[in-house]
Amino acid sequence: MDPLSILVIAALILSIIAHEVAHGYVANWLGDPTARFAGRLTLNPIPHIDLIGSIVVPGLLYLSGAGVMFGWAKPVPYNPYNLRDRKWGEALVAAAGPGTNLFIAVVFGLILRFGMSGVDSVFGLDAYAVIASVVYSNIVLAFFNLIPIPPLDGSKVLTAFLPIRGQMRFHELSLQVQQFGFFGPFLFIFLVIRVFQEPFSQLINTIFSLITGISFF
Repeated sequence: MDPLSILVIAALILSIIAHEVAHGYVANWLGDPTARFAGRLTLNPIPHIDLIGSIVVPGLLYLSGAGVMFGWAKPVPYNPYNLRDRKWGEALVAAAGPGTNLFIAVVFGLILRFGMSGVDSVFGLDAYAVIASVVYSNIVLAFFNLIPIPPLDGSKVLTAFLPIRGQMRFHELSLQVQQFGFFGPFLFIFLVIRVFQEPFSQLINTIFSLITGISFF
């Protein structure tokens, strides 16, 4: 694997970890210390790394030339019954992850838009390629996780806006999805992405261009 690939995958892993840490910090802020007690409020990658989601999947996607970088870390634990805000607490915790990815994308995107003249390389590598990959990957992470399908963050955000009866039915759907095990929901989600691949890609590319002023793909 070339040095550029290693750096891009490392940046993706750190972005995934920041996503999970954000969940824990917001949960702690709202009164649930579960993630803090579990030692998960840290950017040290070791407590967060999931062998499959943090290393194998991103590596295979990059090496296969799939055109999309994605992965996941060990979910940060939290107890929704400890949250002070029972109506919006879970939604805020869930939104913190994608929100953090969007924040990272904006910060690095503004570097592309306004600061590239002063950044020629990153560790001797093409700075444009590295930073552009960070921006694009974080946009993908944010919007993928906002898909309102359990167990993704978007499902918890959507639930907060539903009436009580709708919340109960959505909870029943979540329990049914969980019966298929870990890979069942993600297989269904990827099938949805496959069906809507073109509009999803257009959305990601549009957001990338709006932030950076550059057409990426």
